[in-house]
Amino acid sequence: MRKSYLAFLLILAAGSGGAVWFGARSSPVQGSERAAPVPVGAIPAARRDVPIYLYGLGNVQAYNSVLVRAQVDGQITEVAFKEGQQLKAGDILVKIDPRIYQASLDQAVAKRAQDQAQLENARLDLKRYTSLIEKNSVARQQFDTTQAQVAQLEATVKGDEALIEYARVNLGYATIRSPFDGRVGIRKIDLGNIVHANDTNGIVTITQTHPISMLFTLPEDTLQDIAKMMAAGSLPVAALSRDGKQQFDIGELTLIDNAIDQTTGTIQLKAKLPNEDGLLWPGQFVMARLHLSTLHDVLTIPAAALQNGPDGSFTFLVKSDGAVEIRKLKLGPVNAETAVVEAGLEDGDLVVTSGQYRLQPGSKVAVEASPPETPLMASKRD
Repeated sequence: MRKSYLAFLLILAAGSGGAVWFGARSSPVQGSERAAPVPVGAIPAARRDVPIYLYGLGNVQAYNSVLVRAQVDGQITEVAFKEGQQLKAGDILVKIDPRIYQASLDQAVAKRAQDQAQLENARLDLKRYTSLIEKNSVARQQFDTTQAQVAQLEATVKGDEALIEYARVNLGYATIRSPFDGRVGIRKIDLGNIVHANDTNGIVTITQTHPISMLFTLPEDTLQDIAKMMAAGSLPVAALSRDGKQQFDIGELTLIDNAIDQTTGTIQLKAKLPNEDGLLWPGQFVMARLHLSTLHDVLTIPAAALQNGPDGSFTFLVKSDGAVEIRKLKLGPVNAETAVVEAGLEDGDLVVTSGQYRLQPGSKVAVEASPPETPLMASKRD
């Protein structure tokens, strides 16, 4: 009985294994899943013009900035500006009590009139003595004394004229004007305050913001290219928001600093921007974008199509049969959106831009509709 029971169990186990094997061979589900194409996004490589940009952190500065200080002592009798006001060159800012300086000017003018009268009298005496000396009717010493007196009074009158000019300048300093077009900041004085020529706080700060300056830095490796292109013509520079999504203004490069910062390995540059819309403000941090050059009719693919391997950059190319293969690439300038391909692809080759993590050479793919392309721009590849 025991032997018969064991034989029955062996027959039952063999039958179960055969059923499993037969079911596996006859099931169509797993085979169809392995053969299903992988959904991917793909875009064809295309030729077009690509601008080459260099990006750096920028700091906006006033084109001109001045802390207005009094040049003479006195009491403020008028404040002629409002805080934040846009001024023109020559507009009055404040007035200082001018009476003491007007009195000094009047005194200098009166002194000159007195000395001029004495000079005219001495010149008449010299004229009379000149005619008499020829007839030996006057002593030679008297003639020489009068001649010297005329020269002395002429010098005195010139000194009086200098004192008049000095007094006139001081009187002019009693009215303080804007030295250039600009915007005034927070005033540091009030009506009735006493100001002095050596005050350190000043009266108000004026900044010129139309145009405006922007300082930014780039790696020293870019210096030779920038200098070469700047010698050939003006280089446009744009001020962007720090996330790069908004362009505030565009101007041109005006200066390459005369030394490289050895601590950071960067070179500082300066750009001038018109700032007509007033979007840029002194002290503002922005992203600077320097348009170095433009590559014409070059082959490009989206940067999302790039993959990195042990042998360098590559992409998945969709072949005509729907399978993919790996193509090694020689790249030109690359940025976050666009890559310039120097070798490895042809115009019109379809490259995978999404879903690469599921692909292997020979994988079948189903290309999904791709989103609209973003404007092309490329930074210079180091």
